[in-house]
Amino acid sequence: MSDVIVVGAGPTGLMLAGELRLQGVDVVVLDKAEQPTPFVRALGIHVRSIEIMEQRGLLDRFLAHGRKYPLGGFFAGISKPAPTYLDTEHGYVLGIPQPEIDRILAEHATEVGADIRRGKRVVAVRQDDNGATTELDDGTTLQARYLVGCDGGRSTVRKLIDVGFPGEPSTADTLIGEMDVTMPADELAAVVAKIRETHKRFGIGPAGNGAHRVVVPAADVADGRAVPTSLDDIKQQLRVIAGTDFGVHSPRWLSRFGDATRLADHYRRGRVFLAGDAAHIHPPMGGQGLNLGVQDAFNLGWKLAAEINGWAPESLLDTYESERRPVASDVLDNTRAQAELISTAAGPQAVRRLISELMDFDDVNRYLTEKITAISIRYDFGDDHDLLGRRLKNIALTRGNLYDLMHSGRGLLIDQGGQLSVDGWNDRVDHIVDTSTELDAPAVLLRPDGHVAWVGDEQSELNTRLTRWFGRSTTRKSPPSSQ
Repeated sequence: MSDVIVVGAGPTGLMLAGELRLQGVDVVVLDKAEQPTPFVRALGIHVRSIEIMEQRGLLDRFLAHGRKYPLGGFFAGISKPAPTYLDTEHGYVLGIPQPEIDRILAEHATEVGADIRRGKRVVAVRQDDNGATTELDDGTTLQARYLVGCDGGRSTVRKLIDVGFPGEPSTADTLIGEMDVTMPADELAAVVAKIRETHKRFGIGPAGNGAHRVVVPAADVADGRAVPTSLDDIKQQLRVIAGTDFGVHSPRWLSRFGDATRLADHYRRGRVFLAGDAAHIHPPMGGQGLNLGVQDAFNLGWKLAAEINGWAPESLLDTYESERRPVASDVLDNTRAQAELISTAAGPQAVRRLISELMDFDDVNRYLTEKITAISIRYDFGDDHDLLGRRLKNIALTRGNLYDLMHSGRGLLIDQGGQLSVDGWNDRVDHIVDTSTELDAPAVLLRPDGHVAWVGDEQSELNTRLTRWFGRSTTRKSPPSSQ
């Protein structure tokens, strides 16, 4: 029996597998595809995901295969300069195609000991008080203490455990693919720029290896990837939207996606969890989907590992849904709003012009940018301090940077006064006595996901929060858990 079975080897599943292995959890990843998908469904990662990669020592791998782009133009494609202040050391979007993201995360998961098995289709899930059993299409079964469905918007796991997925069906589909283009580059760029003034769902740009990524509104709404997309379909829609098919030919791959918006009723049923697109789908406005899934995994991984390793405080696993589901709900709302703002109808265009004017105010621009990049996320740990519940950026300490101390996925106490202790929790929490000009607090306790769980200078208060998030002390009776 394994500790955890992860179904789905996309960014969410692979990130989760890596997080679990950092804590010594035995994990098997199952994916129905024989090979990693070549489709470029996502084109980059946002600020908080960039920070996550740095926090685990992975960012250099991503930077080696990506390109930095300035923040701006991500809310409904409204082009504005980046706000003057953002709470991050990474004020950019990292452009990197999803196959590269998948490859890097798969390499990391494998390096830390995850067992990735491809060509394995799950057809049944059963669970009891002791664990979950998966049946594969070849008749074999696998057992684990827990199972996590990271298998996309059409999640088999979600359906098998009978979790509702309410929301709105697709009302506007988009065709997408990689192919060659014969139109000269200068002419192509001019035509694309002109069309994108009014059609934000249209675009053609280099995809590498001489190919171009083509995105164009579809003529109708169909059953997603279940309906094959042809080159003729794309040519026809290019002529409708742009007046030319740009000489597209020799497609590498073709697909379509819709703008359906749905949110799972629950993120957990017994010993089975949902993460990433299995728990939420939405229009691809602002490029938030992949990031939302990776951040789900980062939130769930340490909590599930704590339960398996025997030190999780009561209800810790419940905080996965209570923290992450509201975040997804907010993303669904902002993508709904953005979808309205890219409509070519007169009413939405009037609202778009108004929003554009409002974004000239730096506070408004920052507010919307923080939504897209997940900088604004603050979990409800109380109102004792502005930092509480937020992720702490990579602040500089006198002996180095914060994230260099968090590669192992443990909790961390930053103690500027040197008067505190994590005795009894030092098998789960590191303690550093150091100072930073960027930290306006005597001490902060960070969860493994970088969110601030406590701010203060009183040992008794610290013990309470250590118990709340890291379980009971191993050396003395811990105080009652409270938030």
